[in-house]
Amino acid sequence: MLFGFWYRAMASGTLTRNRLYKAMLLEVPLVLGRDRQGKPFALRDACPHRGMPLSHGHFDGQQLECSYHGWKFDAHSGRCRLIPSLTADQDLKFDRIYAGAYACEEHDNYIWVFVPDLPPAGAGFTKAAEPLIPAPRVPTFSDKYKIAHLTAELPCSVDHGIIGLMDPAHGPFVHQAWWWRSRHSIHEKQKNFEPIPMGFRMSAHTPSSNSAPYKLLRMYADAEAITTTIDFVLPNQRYETIRAGKYWFASLTTVTPITRNHCRIDVVACWNLFRWVPFGAGLLKFVFAKFVEQDRQTMEKQSEGLKHNPHLMLIDDADRPAKWYFALKAAQLETKRTGQEMRHPMTGPVTLKWRS
Repeated sequence: MLFGFWYRAMASGTLTRNRLYKAMLLEVPLVLGRDRQGKPFALRDACPHRGMPLSHGHFDGQQLECSYHGWKFDAHSGRCRLIPSLTADQDLKFDRIYAGAYACEEHDNYIWVFVPDLPPAGAGFTKAAEPLIPAPRVPTFSDKYKIAHLTAELPCSVDHGIIGLMDPAHGPFVHQAWWWRSRHSIHEKQKNFEPIPMGFRMSAHTPSSNSAPYKLLRMYADAEAITTTIDFVLPNQRYETIRAGKYWFASLTTVTPITRNHCRIDVVACWNLFRWVPFGAGLLKFVFAKFVEQDRQTMEKQSEGLKHNPHLMLIDDADRPAKWYFALKAAQLETKRTGQEMRHPMTGPVTLKWRS
């Protein structure tokens, strides 16, 4: 797991004002909510006094009150505002105590939480860390567009979830459907990749010829060219952009670590294609759900084998993106350890070939 990055905590539509909600990120329990003005917040779900979950307490729209001893904390800063048990002659500076606040932003109907490096001992006296990078957002290319969201739980570690997300060879075997592609459509592919900051890119290319939706798009857009670009960016972000003249489709998919053996996949997609189609968002969500459910079932079956800690291998070229991911992750951890500039595992453009 990597710290010092933004992670999706939960769908923002779930949060109503003046209520408290539980979430888990990187094995850290969080309490989330909205203040009176509707702005979201995130605190560690543990009172720094005796560890009582703050989610069991009372929230007045501005401060959280612990249900055990009534300590009060500001919802956004986590700063302690009241310790009821103190007498008038006791001068404990309780405003130096913090309940572990996290930077929190709302984008694309998700609550994003910035999880910094692991806090030191005595974190009850630590202010919230300021994020050094902006929260991720799905790219858009026009003012009017449709949007859809999808979330699914995966019974595997975040690493297996991520390399499954970028695996180019499983499609014909996992994602078979009459309206998408068949197992018999497998053929050789060749794609160019290039390094980008904190990640790598599958350079702009013509979409697969064995995909029915792309064939439909080619007829609908009547564009000279249709191109797809796919980016992977640490710690867990996959961006896909399809351009066809004035029409476009963009998605941001993340794999969020919940615990060491449990993660969650979230997809948000925006597009101006087929905006006139009734129930277009629902139809796209149905297609996404089919794909994600196939992946979830595969991960569930894979987890049976991983319980026994088998020997695993990654091959070239189909598994090279997975190798880059692990190398990027190692390079980022080394940078945090030494303070030196991150050494990217890719020295330049690379062409990979595989069959799918």
